[in-house]
Amino acid sequence: MPNNSGASFYATTPIFYVNDAPHIGHAYTEVATDVLTRWHRQRGENAFMLTGTDEHGEKILRTAAANDTSPKAWADKLVAEAWLPLLDTIDIDNQDFIRTTEPRHEANVQKFLQHLYDTGFVYRGEYEGNYCVGCEEYKTEGDILPGEGAFEGQDVCAIHSKPVEKLAETNYFFKLSEFEQVLLDYYEANPTFIQPESARNEVISFVRRGLEDLSISRSKEKFDWGIDIPWDDSHITYVWFDALLNYITAIGYGSDDAELQERFKSLWPASVQVVGKDILRFHAVIWPAMLLAAGLEPAKRIFGHGWLLVGGEKMSKSKLTGIAPSQITDTWGSDAFRYYFMKAISFGQDGSFSWEDLSARYHAELANGFGNLASRTIAMINKYFDGVLPAAGELTDVDRGVLAVATKAATDADAAIESIAIHDAIAAIWTLVDELNNYITVQEPWALAKDEANRERLGTVMYVIADGLRSLSILLAPVIPKATAKLWAAVGQDSLGDLSEQSIDSAGVFGALKPGVQIHPLEILFPRVEQE
Repeated sequence: MPNNSGASFYATTPIFYVNDAPHIGHAYTEVATDVLTRWHRQRGENAFMLTGTDEHGEKILRTAAANDTSPKAWADKLVAEAWLPLLDTIDIDNQDFIRTTEPRHEANVQKFLQHLYDTGFVYRGEYEGNYCVGCEEYKTEGDILPGEGAFEGQDVCAIHSKPVEKLAETNYFFKLSEFEQVLLDYYEANPTFIQPESARNEVISFVRRGLEDLSISRSKEKFDWGIDIPWDDSHITYVWFDALLNYITAIGYGSDDAELQERFKSLWPASVQVVGKDILRFHAVIWPAMLLAAGLEPAKRIFGHGWLLVGGEKMSKSKLTGIAPSQITDTWGSDAFRYYFMKAISFGQDGSFSWEDLSARYHAELANGFGNLASRTIAMINKYFDGVLPAAGELTDVDRGVLAVATKAATDADAAIESIAIHDAIAAIWTLVDELNNYITVQEPWALAKDEANRERLGTVMYVIADGLRSLSILLAPVIPKATAKLWAAVGQDSLGDLSEQSIDSAGVFGALKPGVQIHPLEILFPRVEQE
């Protein structure tokens, strides 16, 4: 789509550990970021989405060893067999996929590190602490719980419920403590930097308790799966310090290539970085401090979404409680997956998944609400007008009421997306679905069709509904791209060209469809799913 606004939009997911296959929690993050990016592209912006995999660290090394292979071979296998296929499974339209084992990343991580070392933000020192291999992080006392069951008498990580390890070694440190007040001032000056509000409050409270310098290296005597410290090849870079830099190395930081330099200039700072709340501190504390130390701006927004809960418990690969996305998409399809998780859960809050809720929403909202609206509209135009879109006659107050709902839906949805409230955006759009279904019930086109004297009125009614479907195709394209592409091919393609060329603003303006064009047959968008 042409860049009509001149604006850029850069959204990132976290990069995911390749120690195991993805579950629906990972897919949730991917879909949310994809919806935001698609929406901004539909607004005419130069929208760019980055995702990828984190492939260094002790956890990867141990997992690879347990599977009798090398870390790189393990990473290659998981990326090829699980993480890249995930993008197809849930219909992600990302513009780049970064792997932290790629030369473009490793080389520029070293450039970044060298810069911090040369400017005095990195020093050599001693460290002793409790380390969680699962988190790849040293834990404070507040992050540790007494072990239970097999781990009774041991300190365990509050997230992974597995014992932490006592480590003592000589490392290189980043002067994070120097950024305590700097960060607090930055949060104050940029109140929307951390969202939602609960996440912002948590981070501010954490920083106010005081920041300690961050160990950013591990001795190769311990393990060697990582990026060499550029001035001391006996140490490798701490995996989180390496991983966070993917957001800039992927778009050209440190590159000598003029095109990549321009990409970096146009896209950074990122518009929004979507992360799970369990890694919020890395992104809202360590990451901006790193950037500020290097003389770079932090991202515009860090959004920490909630957890997906199954049976009241957060999904976890380590606890074997994850659900593979294909378990849903194989039956319900990728559009249903995307719609359900974006609509059913308030983005930013924890949300519970259940098969019963998925089924209920699919049939009530997608199949009966939206899908049936589209099917019967196309069927009626075919039946009453031989598949040719009629012209609208004089509009009544009732017709204008429908148009007002369409305009408000487009405006409210756009505002919700701007606030990263995806669930509210879909709710706003759904007011038009409900309005059109009610309009059909009240207007009774099947009754109008019985009397030739009502021919003009019937044409007006069918045009209003068809134009409403045009609006819905545009507004819902970022959420359910497959279904809207089919609907657009039936209703809008012959009038207006490709769906990707339609702006969000145009969805709220009546009368874009050209009377006299052919309306094409439409397959059932959301067939009923019979369950045992």
